[in-house]
Amino acid sequence: MRVRIFDTTLRDGEQTPGVALTPEKKLSIAKRLDDLGVDVIEAGFPIVSEGEQQGIKLITKANLSAEICGLARTSKKDIDAAIDCGLNYIHTFIATSDIHLQYKLKMTRDEVLAKAIEAVEYGKAHGLQVEFSAEDATRSDREFLKRVFSEVAKAGADRIDIPDTVGYSTPQYMAQITKDAIAASKLPISVHCHNDFGLAVANAISGIQAGAQCAHVTINGIGERAGNASLEEFVMALQCLPFEQKWETGIKTKLLYETSRYVSNLVGIAVQPNKAIVGENAFGHESGIHTHGILSNPLTYEPISPELVGRTRWMQVGKHAGIHGVSAMLEEYGVKPNEGQLRLILDKVKAIGDQGKQITDVELLSIANEILGEHAIKRIVQLTGFSVSTGIGTMPYAFVKINIDGTDYIGTDYGVGPVDAALNAIQKITGEISKVRVKEYKLDSISGGSAALCEVTIKVEDAIGNMSSAKSIGEDIVITSVQAMIDGINRIMLKKTLKQKKIGS
Repeated sequence: MRVRIFDTTLRDGEQTPGVALTPEKKLSIAKRLDDLGVDVIEAGFPIVSEGEQQGIKLITKANLSAEICGLARTSKKDIDAAIDCGLNYIHTFIATSDIHLQYKLKMTRDEVLAKAIEAVEYGKAHGLQVEFSAEDATRSDREFLKRVFSEVAKAGADRIDIPDTVGYSTPQYMAQITKDAIAASKLPISVHCHNDFGLAVANAISGIQAGAQCAHVTINGIGERAGNASLEEFVMALQCLPFEQKWETGIKTKLLYETSRYVSNLVGIAVQPNKAIVGENAFGHESGIHTHGILSNPLTYEPISPELVGRTRWMQVGKHAGIHGVSAMLEEYGVKPNEGQLRLILDKVKAIGDQGKQITDVELLSIANEILGEHAIKRIVQLTGFSVSTGIGTMPYAFVKINIDGTDYIGTDYGVGPVDAALNAIQKITGEISKVRVKEYKLDSISGGSAALCEVTIKVEDAIGNMSSAKSIGEDIVITSVQAMIDGINRIMLKKTLKQKKIGS
């Protein structure tokens, strides 16, 4: 069975506190969603503002493959605003729960039903596809809800949506009211689930199991309060979990991680590290038991292959590390100690981990160099020139010169501060050559006074999710940051070079 993916990142997702997208950003995200393969893009809420209307108009004129929808209350003014944006598909809603009727709408059930019917009829009279939502459906009286669904279906609605507006439903109850909606309306049913109790994806899946054909979802699960059902979790659960029935979607799963990162960067909402599918740690391993299992057969500790969603697995060394994981990480950089040397390296790694410290790739290699008594690990990237300028009334500016595998490159850029400018200039070079960017930046002071030593830890990542981390200590924040960045880039490019040689051999 084909499940329809209705993406509301640009509408419900944008209602995340602190998120506001320009028309141009809305369009850029819409294009990514279209590439991903969503069936419907809810482009926004036209009545909200002129900027919202501009963004929706840009999207409707972009000739995307996905259907484009706009939200409208059950009012002619809202529907007219959607029509003016060039939309031919609206998602119209009115609350049906008694708590909303009494305290928000101050309307009777009959008045709400009349407004719902009127909006559907008005939309259909203007040639629109109409999806009707009963806001707060999961806290509504079941008999009244069935009556509303039946009457809007008679009025000409094309689809019915069941919103779990405050994430109040359980999977069992979502299944029951989905069956109610199907019986009452005889129309295709959508489910729109919020995550207030962490059940959004489970509730959405339950609705699909009960006969719904569509789920409203957002990238990274962003949205009001605790957010919405996460597109990536919902899609991968349908595709990979052992349900009795098989479902499919039009989503190109290998683009999930890339799309997640893009949306996260544009809206300014970081993805929690332990988030399923797209979180940084979703395919990361440190425990010696786990890494040993992963190296023998990845399915021992991974439910799916990371490549399926555009990821790569990675291993971290620390107090929980085992000899197999340390050996595998060193081999990624072409370092192959014997068993005795490995034991010594592992002992040092655990000693540092016991102090509550994270160990970067560069530190691991430094430990290996110390134990092996050699310094022959190749440096692909060398910093050969560097300067920054900053001052009151001028935007910080940086110049960098980098030698990459024998070829010199020059980059210049501005930033909000000298460190930002310097890292931007480096990324301008490496972004063109190897698609490497800063994933994480952390600055700590490790001594007091005006000449305090600072510790900079940087994590860098390439376009396919390969990551490397580096740490540098110094008195000058800018120089220390640049050194850490160069070390991180060097390690990730070395790792990539060795992988390519293995593939070619």
